[in-house]
Amino acid sequence: MSEKKIVVLDRDGVINQDSDDYIKNADEWIPIPGSIEAIARLKNAGYQVAVATNQSGIGRGFYSERVLHEMHKKLHDLLATYTDGEIDLIVYCPHRPDDGCSCRKPKSGLLDQIAEQLQVDLESCWMIGDSLKDLQVALTHKMRPVLVRTGKGRLTEEKGGLPKNTLIFEDLSAAVVQLTV
Repeated sequence: MSEKKIVVLDRDGVINQDSDDYIKNADEWIPIPGSIEAIARLKNAGYQVAVATNQSGIGRGFYSERVLHEMHKKLHDLLATYTDGEIDLIVYCPHRPDDGCSCRKPKSGLLDQIAEQLQVDLESCWMIGDSLKDLQVALTHKMRPVLVRTGKGRLTEEKGGLPKNTLIFEDLSAAVVQLTV
């Protein structure tokens, strides 16, 4: 596996606004201000960008995989207005929390898929999320955990128990500014 600069992002609460009622269609998928530009900055700085997201709304019957792909097409289309670069890979867990799968964060299945499909060693790469699960999964590949205070991030920070050396930023844009200095 080659050494590449890579950042893995959680989706809901990091790239787009989150909802306890689930994001159920492309109209409800609304980017957090500055997040699309932040991804473009990563791409323009030579980073590979992957997204690893739990999407139990599929397993719960709230929306289909086709609808999920429509949300991701919206993400790609918005990103295209800022850069020629694309998100390199989006992986998702469609299972409900009680399904016992190996891909639902904080289990390592999604990161395993990224490492295999992009042929990268994720050690020392960045994992940016808004939940403890995102930070915990980072440790399964010896990644650098980054918490953003958007989405559920502020609550995650207040609860404590963050992995040692977790970096904390207001949002994805602030994190990316620091990572691309």
